[in-house]
Amino acid sequence: MVRLEAAGLFADGGRACEVAGRLRISLKSAYQWQKTWRDGGAAALASSGPAGQRCKLSVRCQEKLAAYLEEGPAAHGWDQDQVWTGARVATLIGRKFHVSYSISGATRLVRRLGFTPQVPARRAAERDEQAVASWKEATWEQVKPPGRPAKGWICFEDEAGFTRRPPTGRTWGRRGTTPVVKVNGRRSGRVSVAGLIAMRPDSRTRLCHRLRLHTGRKGERRSLSEHDYIELIDGMHQLVQAPIVLVWDRLNTHVSHAMRDLIDARDWLTVFVLPAYAPELNAVEYLWAHIKRSLANLASVTLDRLETLVRNRLKRLQYHPDTLNGFVAGTGLSLDPPPSP
Repeated sequence: MVRLEAAGLFADGGRACEVAGRLRISLKSAYQWQKTWRDGGAAALASSGPAGQRCKLSVRCQEKLAAYLEEGPAAHGWDQDQVWTGARVATLIGRKFHVSYSISGATRLVRRLGFTPQVPARRAAERDEQAVASWKEATWEQVKPPGRPAKGWICFEDEAGFTRRPPTGRTWGRRGTTPVVKVNGRRSGRVSVAGLIAMRPDSRTRLCHRLRLHTGRKGERRSLSEHDYIELIDGMHQLVQAPIVLVWDRLNTHVSHAMRDLIDARDWLTVFVLPAYAPELNAVEYLWAHIKRSLANLASVTLDRLETLVRNRLKRLQYHPDTLNGFVAGTGLSLDPPPSP
């Protein structure tokens, strides 16, 4: 495309130095293109395709190879792990297409097909994909408008724990020398947090949270109780002054008899339970990932200091509804009503 544009400039009387400055190419290339244009015209500057040896696989075979790679290594006999390597791709090409490829050649071919080295997302083997799809199609239609109560808010709830041993994040370091981060060696104490994201199409997205410190003392509860969760929900109800449609997971505290009694005593509260092993449908899961990423490589701190940091991160997000909307969008669940027939 740049070569043809240069040919047009040469045809209009442009000099090589002017073309080089306008198209941001080297002066040497501009003079070479000008000479080629004089000898053969604009057709001589047309691209002749990529250099090097032609691909051994046809376009149809490349499409089949991409489909094989998307099936995963286990589908082709490598069931001890779930990793595609250059050697395995070269072996797969030999088995399926009877063509010999080197490891480096197979790697370059895979890149041309649009594959890149990535860290895969984890998904439970016990997950029922049919149940997840059914929940998204049937249950979610009852949660979102017009299924939800008039002026009701849709709320996602989830909980997380933070310890003084922070997650590891990327940082700069000298080549060949791995950076070292000093953390607490003891695992005593943690901060339990329950978060609630409330949304309604015509209102600003809200965030409420509740924190509890667990110091590890004998006889102390090590998680949030039913009353902690219900107080969080009551706080959101007082904030929005409207019915609440709550969506959360199957945590034992969420489905206990005590929690059922507390839910039944509130006529403004409707609860829907997510399918098992489907964290990607809960917007608060993305909230925890965002906060933990901001606490990566945290220096050695006391438990009270850790509580303050987590509380400040959550407080800051309360003033960024667009970020909260991004967490909701990450679930892939749309609030738009189904199209009328």
